[in-house]
Amino acid sequence: MAKVVIMEHPLIQHKIGIIRRQETGSRDFRHMISEIAMLMCYEATRDLKLADVEIDTPICHMTAKELEGKKLAVVPILRAGLGMVDGMLTMIPAAKVGHIGLYRNEETLEPVEYYCKLPQDCAERDVFVVDPMLATGGSASAALTKLKERGVKNIRFMCIIAAPDGIKRLQREHPDVDIYVGALDDHLNENGYIVPGLGDAGDRIFGTK
Repeated sequence: MAKVVIMEHPLIQHKIGIIRRQETGSRDFRHMISEIAMLMCYEATRDLKLADVEIDTPICHMTAKELEGKKLAVVPILRAGLGMVDGMLTMIPAAKVGHIGLYRNEETLEPVEYYCKLPQDCAERDVFVVDPMLATGGSASAALTKLKERGVKNIRFMCIIAAPDGIKRLQREHPDVDIYVGALDDHLNENGYIVPGLGDAGDRIFGTK
């Protein structure tokens, strides 16, 4: 079973508290989502392998460290996942970006795909799938399935707020995918929204209702 990492870092928890607030406007919400993604990326890349490389500093020759030839990709689940991309790229600017578009059928709560565009060499990359919210887990599971169908083997899923239902579904349907979570909330309400949550992340990022 892959690991589930709940991030307890004080800066992450502080910023999540800000985006939960009803009075936080779209501009500040977007900014905080990006910053949280950047901090989470730092934690989620902690076990990337390093290789020795010979370099010259202004003082002398030395052996330094760099990422061991791993190619990375960030794949946001549209549309809310877009809010996390800039923060991820701040930390790993050489990463390529793909997009998977899914919307939730409000009656069945199941995902419907409407767009998928991935880097051509996606199967050779370590892929970070990002979405601010993991509620029922339907969209996340569908996105992970799509990536596996394209030959991707190394996948990590990152979300800012998760419900236990979503965690359990991903563990059941994708036991090989590590999950990184900013905060684990209590439950889903009758409409499939996370409680206490923060409402609809996409609407709050883009200022739509």
